[in-house]
Amino acid sequence: MSAHPESYYTVTMNHDLDFPPLQGETRADVCIIGGGYTGLSSAIHLADRGYSVVLLEAERVGWGASGRNGGHCSIGQRKTPDELEALYGKDEARKLWDLGVESVAVVRELIDRFGIDCDLKRGCLQAAWKRSDAEWYRRHADFMKAEYGFDMRYVEGEELAHLAGTNVFRAGLLEYASAHLHPLNYALGLAAAADGLGVRIFEQSRVKGYDRARPTRVRTAAGAVLADHVVLACNGYLGRLEPRVAGRIMPLNNFIIATEPLSAEQQRQINPEDLCVYDAKFVVNFWKLSGDGRMLFGGGENYTRRFPTDIKSFVRKRMLPIYPQLADSRIDYGWGGTLAVTMNRMPCFGRLEPDVYYALGFSGHGVQIATLAGKLIAEAVAGTAERFDVMARIPAPAFPGGTLLRWPGLVAGMLYHALRDRIGD
Repeated sequence: MSAHPESYYTVTMNHDLDFPPLQGETRADVCIIGGGYTGLSSAIHLADRGYSVVLLEAERVGWGASGRNGGHCSIGQRKTPDELEALYGKDEARKLWDLGVESVAVVRELIDRFGIDCDLKRGCLQAAWKRSDAEWYRRHADFMKAEYGFDMRYVEGEELAHLAGTNVFRAGLLEYASAHLHPLNYALGLAAAADGLGVRIFEQSRVKGYDRARPTRVRTAAGAVLADHVVLACNGYLGRLEPRVAGRIMPLNNFIIATEPLSAEQQRQINPEDLCVYDAKFVVNFWKLSGDGRMLFGGGENYTRRFPTDIKSFVRKRMLPIYPQLADSRIDYGWGGTLAVTMNRMPCFGRLEPDVYYALGFSGHGVQIATLAGKLIAEAVAGTAERFDVMARIPAPAFPGGTLLRWPGLVAGMLYHALRDRIGD
């Protein structure tokens, strides 16, 4: 069996799960392709409804972004409610906001129900570098309180410097509805839960393709699954499996480092309330303390199939302008993972014939929205698709040029926004 790619998460994983590869042909009500949050949550919620489920994972459960991300579990959607109102109207925006709130609740419910040990903590701080962003933060906090009754507090000055452990930011938004966790242990906990509910999980079982018959025949190198319903839960690893969807997402790589364990005093100085934090840059930096007191700092992206040769240095240079006091701290781990973004940075949900459901393109909000996706997919398979359709109604435009030319267009766009991050106030 291949191992999970090395990271801080793999050396602190608390499950040693080992599922066999698929051999021969089998039958199921639902075949799920992908063993990350979307697939595992779908499996649990479908099993709860009495469906027989087979889950096929090309590598190991939690091998992709679900086991390598920053562990932030942020309330809401990728776009703010006022942005959603401008795009889709107030009624649709409210439905999307409510689903975004529920997404974090579903994560918490699964952790509680199955006793998943994954360093679950609460609270999030957003931090603005520029005066223009700070002014928007103030207006946004007022809007969320007045229109959505959401307890989000604007912070600045000494209070912000205390909460963030640095004086580089102009303003912040503080709320305690969001959460953060150990992403790989969360994924492995979901896999153990699905297994316990009777879901048949097969690792090292890369799907080669599937037909459009009823039932659908999903093929791997050594076997096949005949299923009435198929769930595509591949996100950034979809590849060429489904051309009807592939052009709507763009895989990109994101990178994280973990310092040595910090002293109790360093932890209090840097993050006294143990929050997850992210900034207002388009190419976002994000960070938090691990369960054993390390700084986990994510920053920087690339858009090729190769990771930087020295990930630790690549990310460290993004951390030190915020926390120069960590200049002498040893960097113990550096790793990367592949996620998927969409043109409008909203998730891409939908259905294809015959009875194929997909949810992908979470654009950095995958912990909670991918988990919610599994619940909504199970509802839709069972014949109650209204809530799934709220997500599926979000437009999902294809990248210009499709899968062949989307990469240079995205790079040009990201370079433009990176330049804007560096210029102006």
